[in-house]
Amino acid sequence: MKSLRKNSMLRLILRSMLRLILGGAALQRCGNEAVPSTALAAAVTLSAREPVFPRPAKFRSFAAAFLFFLLTTFSSADVLKIVINDAIQPVTAEFIGRAIDVAVAHHDQAVLIEMNTPGGLVDSTREIIDKIVASPVPVIVYITPAGSRAGSAGIFILEAADVAAMAPGTNAGAAHPVTLFGTPDETMMKKIENDTAALMRSVTAKRGRNVELAESAVRESKSFTEQEALDKKLIDYVAPSEQDLFRQMNGKTFKRFDGASATLNLTAQPLRNYQMTLKEQILSYIMDPNITLIILAIGALCLYVEFNHPGAVVPGTIGVIFIVLAAFAMHLMPIRYAALAMIFVAFLLFAAEAKFASHGVLTTGGIVLLTLGGLLLVDAPIPEMRVRLVTALAVSVPLGLVTAFLMSIAVRARRNKIVTGQQGLIGEIGIAQTELAPTGKIFVHGELWDAVSTIPVSAGEQIVIRQVDGLTLRVDPVTAARPVTA
Repeated sequence: MKSLRKNSMLRLILRSMLRLILGGAALQRCGNEAVPSTALAAAVTLSAREPVFPRPAKFRSFAAAFLFFLLTTFSSADVLKIVINDAIQPVTAEFIGRAIDVAVAHHDQAVLIEMNTPGGLVDSTREIIDKIVASPVPVIVYITPAGSRAGSAGIFILEAADVAAMAPGTNAGAAHPVTLFGTPDETMMKKIENDTAALMRSVTAKRGRNVELAESAVRESKSFTEQEALDKKLIDYVAPSEQDLFRQMNGKTFKRFDGASATLNLTAQPLRNYQMTLKEQILSYIMDPNITLIILAIGALCLYVEFNHPGAVVPGTIGVIFIVLAAFAMHLMPIRYAALAMIFVAFLLFAAEAKFASHGVLTTGGIVLLTLGGLLLVDAPIPEMRVRLVTALAVSVPLGLVTAFLMSIAVRARRNKIVTGQQGLIGEIGIAQTELAPTGKIFVHGELWDAVSTIPVSAGEQIVIRQVDGLTLRVDPVTAARPVTA
C-alpha cells in the first residue's frame, strides 16, 4: 500500500512537471532531445483534457531539471545482497524469504546471495528453494570467498538459483542424505535417497544445467571444484569478485524457472547490503546446538538453586528465561525427545547421590547420561549442527559435580539438629533462678521461663530442658539428666 501511494505521488509530480515544461503544447521538443514516449502520451492526454497556461522560460528550465532528477533517482534499482555463512536452518530460510520480499517491494534488479555453508536441514532447504523459484526478482547464488563451500543442502540452493556462480578455490557437492545415529532399513534409505535425487533433478533441469552430474552429488556424494562445476555445466560463472561476476553476466541471457529468458545488466550497479533482524540474529546464535545445551544446563542449575533457596528470586528468574530460550531453540531444531529424557534422568541421579551416598556411583551415572543426552539431543544431518563431545563433557562434568555437591549440603542441613524455635530449646542447659518444687523460674537463652521439675531443684542449680509445653518448660536437674536424643 505504501509503495502504491509513493508511485501515485510520483506520477502526480511528473505530470505537473510535464505541464510546466510543455507550457500548453502537447508535443514539444526540449533542445535536441525528444520527450520520452510515455511523457508525450501523458502530455497529449493532459492537453486534450485541460488547458495549460504558458510559463516563463526560466521556470520551465527549472522544472525540466527537476524532472530529470526525479527520473534518474526513482528509476535506479539496486542489487540486494545478503550473506549466508552458517548451516541451513529455519532462521536461514526466514532471512532469505524476507530478503526476496524486500527486493520485490523495492523493484530491485536482482538478489545476490553470497553463501558459505556445510549444509543443513532438508525442510529448510526445500523452503528456500520454493522462495527462490517463485521469486519475480532474479536470484544469484555466489559461493564466496575462496575456501568456501556449498556442501549438502548448499548445492541444492546453488542449482535452484537463476544464476549460479563460484569463486576460485571453492567447492560444492556431497549431498547424499545421512542420518545421525543408527541406519534406517534399506527400503527407507532408498526412499530418502530417491526423494532428494528427484528434488535435485527438478531444480537443475529447469535451469538447463547438467542433471545427470547434479544427481550424482546426491547418489554418489560427489563434490566438485569451481572449475569442474563450470566445465560440466553445473554452474554458470567462475568469478573472483562481485563486479567481475556482474561484468561476465552483462547482456547474457539466462533461463528462469518458468522457462522464460531474461537478461541482466548489473555492471557498476550499486549493491545494497541487507542484514538479519535482531530477532533473527538472536535465534541464529541460540540455535547453535552447543549454545542451546549450555543455555539449558544453566537454566536447570539456576532453577535448582531457586528451589533450594526459596525467595532468592534472581536465580529462579534467570533459570526460567534460559529454559524458555532453550525450549524455543529446540522447537526449531530436530530434537530427540529420548535425549531430553536422558538429561532429566541425569538430574535425578545427581539428586539421588546426595540422599543415598553412593560414593560417586550415581553422580558418575548422571554425568554419563547427561553427556550422551547432549550428544544425541539434535538429530542433524551434518556435524556442524550437532553437539560436540567437548561441549557435552564441559557441561555435564562440572554441572554434575556442582549439583551433587549442593544437594549433599542441602541434605546435611536438613539432618542437623534444630537450633531455633521451641524444638531448639530441647536439650539446652539452663540455670534455676528460683527453687523448683515442683514449679519455679529458670534462665535459658537469655530468657526467663516458667519451669516444672519432677525432682526438686535448688536455686542456682543447672537444669536440662526435656519438653516444651506451651510457655512452660519441663526440666530435670543436670545431675539426674538422661541422655538427650534429638
